[in-house]
Amino acid sequence: MPKLDSYLFREFAQSTFAALVVLMIVSLGGVFADVLGDIARGRVPAGLMLSQLGLMVLNYLPLILPLGLMLGLLMAMGRLYRDSEMPVLVATGVGPRRLLRPLLMLVAPVVAFIAACSLWLGPWANDYAQRMVAEGNRNLLLAGLEAGRFVELPGGGGVVYVGAMSGEGSALSRVFVYRQDGDRMDVTTARTGRLTVDGPERYLDLGDGFRVEGPLADTLDFRMMRYARNEMRLPDAETRSAEDNPEFDTTLELLGDPRPEARAQLHARIAPPLLAVAFALLAVPLARSPPRQARYGRVAVAFLAYVVGMNLMLLGTRWLADGVIPLRLGLWWLVLPLLAAGTWFYFRDGHVAAPRRRRAGGAE
Repeated sequence: MPKLDSYLFREFAQSTFAALVVLMIVSLGGVFADVLGDIARGRVPAGLMLSQLGLMVLNYLPLILPLGLMLGLLMAMGRLYRDSEMPVLVATGVGPRRLLRPLLMLVAPVVAFIAACSLWLGPWANDYAQRMVAEGNRNLLLAGLEAGRFVELPGGGGVVYVGAMSGEGSALSRVFVYRQDGDRMDVTTARTGRLTVDGPERYLDLGDGFRVEGPLADTLDFRMMRYARNEMRLPDAETRSAEDNPEFDTTLELLGDPRPEARAQLHARIAPPLLAVAFALLAVPLARSPPRQARYGRVAVAFLAYVVGMNLMLLGTRWLADGVIPLRLGLWWLVLPLLAAGTWFYFRDGHVAAPRRRRAGGAE
């Protein structure tokens, strides 16, 4: 590898890595807030918080990496202009075509990883996370139930207390369950209990206990019942249905699915790597700046271009699913013009227009 290519690649890679680290730290805060919101609404068992966080990050990478790549290239090229290295390189004949090799050495693997996340890892993470939540909701131990502690049931359906439980979380003892329905309350106690599952429904099979049902107001309309066995259905957790949802289908399955929602999801997975290429090409001409201009003067322009492009991609996906734009048009109306503009601006970067000829007889 020539020394110039090695030097430029190192500069590009270091700046891109720094930008990605900052973006990932910022994005993790938002993803963590989403996971906590799902846990609070009962969609996700508390014991699956970290695993859900990691899987959701995989799903967001196709949106984060193009911005990190663009900002990293902008910072690297901006430093070269600030330190007058680019004018020296241009004076020695290093133009956009010569910069293309070290640029592709960084852009190609990053775009390949974005494509892998968008086409394979993201859908796999969605499906695996959904299966983990469905399995976790079948097990009270994963749902956050602990011996000696009051725990709210998924979906806010009540409160349960267990004095002791077996290692796998199925056999219980000294059970207390409080539920509220409108202006009535229901308190159930049991000496023993166990968790049973019948399809998607979960039950607490309680033995040797009491059940008290009555009003919340100051009246005496209470009923008490002693039982030898009582089967209590647990409230369903609020989950996102994966049935007929193309977000949980693999890319190969989407290729053979004629539904508008599936075609829209397919285009939404193809677009991010192509947009990453367009943003990377636009970063080089956007970074050009005079010696006394601020180093990151055009970062705001680049960020605005990214926001507009990604929002148009998300809007276009919804328009495709709703039938607002024809399916044969897909998202190519956005991707292809951006790629063409990025390529044109990249290879036109640094070109000087030919001087105009003076008119005959004009003043000197």
